Amino acid sequence: MQYADPIPTANMTDHQRAWFYAEFAHARRDEVIGVLLAIFLGNFGIHQFYIRRNGLGILYLCFFWTGISAILGFIDAFFMPGRVRRYNAEQAAYIAAQILNTPMQAAPPPATLTCRACGAIIEPNATFCPHCGATTAADQLLSPPAV
Repeated sequence: MQYADPIPTANMTDHQRAWFYAEFAHARRDEVIGVLLAIFLGNFGIHQFYIRRNGLGILYLCFFWTGISAILGFIDAFFMPGRVRRYNAEQAAYIAAQILNTPMQAAPPPATLTCRACGAIIEPNATFCPHCGATTAADQLLSPPAV
């Protein structure tokens, strides 16, 4: 079965895609943990802090003694999977935008050298020219001519 890339990584290079997945692994939240937090600690609004809705989390903390936040926390348990998915999608879009807007440094071109005796291209670590057998000391090598 062919794996299809999600939308945020569609226009990325392999390096950018690896960077994206590494960053997203740290930023993503788990739906099951969100539901469990809403059920067991919903009275204190911990599930809201989990998906970085800090304003609601503080509101739950302010009114935890009334019992209303416990009822709302239990109700929120049913909505948590969708909220966690939306949070993860927002994080993926943000990370992808940051990666795509970061200029990538181009890799330096591979070093190719030419032999002074025959003009053939040789590898930088070669001792002798493979075409004419001439010595390829560092002072005898030239960079390729500009085109």
